[in-house]
Amino acid sequence: MDSSLYVLVEDLHGADAAQILSHGVSSITIGAAYHRARDVTPHGRTRVTFRHDGIHFPLGDLFDGVRLVPPVQKGADEEPIRALREQTQALGVPLHGWGVFLHNTTLGLAFPDVTQENCFGDRAAPADLCPSNPDVRAYAVALARAIARQGVDSVVTESLHFGTFGHGYHHERSFVDLGPAAEFALGLCFCADCRALIEDADEARSEATRLVSTVLDGGPPAHDLPDVLTAYAQARTPIVTTLAASVAEAVADEGSQLTFLDLTGAVRGYADGRPTGAPAASSAWRIGVDPTSLSTVVPSYAILCYAQETTRVAEDITAYRKALGPETTLRAVLRPGLPDTTSADHLSAKVTTAHTSGADTVDYYQYGLAPLPTLARIGTS
Repeated sequence: MDSSLYVLVEDLHGADAAQILSHGVSSITIGAAYHRARDVTPHGRTRVTFRHDGIHFPLGDLFDGVRLVPPVQKGADEEPIRALREQTQALGVPLHGWGVFLHNTTLGLAFPDVTQENCFGDRAAPADLCPSNPDVRAYAVALARAIARQGVDSVVTESLHFGTFGHGYHHERSFVDLGPAAEFALGLCFCADCRALIEDADEARSEATRLVSTVLDGGPPAHDLPDVLTAYAQARTPIVTTLAASVAEAVADEGSQLTFLDLTGAVRGYADGRPTGAPAASSAWRIGVDPTSLSTVVPSYAILCYAQETTRVAEDITAYRKALGPETTLRAVLRPGLPDTTSADHLSAKVTTAHTSGADTVDYYQYGLAPLPTLARIGTS
């Protein structure tokens, strides 16, 4: 049974495939295309690592004629992913290529017209490329093909969906208590491409403007999402499903397969590992994701089980398995340390629960961010 450890290229220095696998996994998921970040890297070459937007392999010709071209990371000409591929092939283990697709600040700042546009007409989320935009869709297909051509066994697609208001840029500030409904409404995209594809978009935009303006003008936080905005958000799911279908087809053409990574679990529990409310699958529509629909176009589906409570892990996986059906491979991604997991026994209980709840495999996030004693928990789970 395949079990993988997520790894970023910057964290490979001094670590080969065998060393990474020694932490108790049977494959590696390597970040082929990532977003900018500043990470504490406890056993890295640098103890604090700044990461840039872009790809870790030479550009090639797949982006010829494509408007959006990803930045190329320093050192990409050394082809670190192909080098890792040679190591994993020699060991007889899979290598998965992980890409962040529609979350790219560099591209969003260079081409603001392809980013999400809020109800007021603001293009204020440069990291969030809109999946309705034709240029963005062409970019996603080209990026998926490019990752697949690195010789990976599968392509893991992160952020292949709509973004949320709370994750559009670094140094985000608000001294207004928006409430969950107004915050969600402020994150909805009403660009021309979205409005052309979604029925009653103008009515939804007017309602979003009214809802948010009421709070910004001094009203109380908004907790209840109007039906018209719920309907609008749910109507976005075919946009994501058709994009995923195009990406999956492109990846298959290159001899690989797609794993769709659903970030709903991170939206719910990233900060503290304490998600509340109904299972994550029931709110995936909030980022334009319909697991049941996606199960008809992707062979593999990954979910982020960012939760302290083992019972919550079980609830989320059970709900996703029901939504996906029995045929789609379900990969559950766990964090072996903070803020979700306190010990090896705790992690072991989660792994057991994941399998009994319907996960086909358990993966771990993330090699460079976890201290070595935390990574050691994986081998005992």
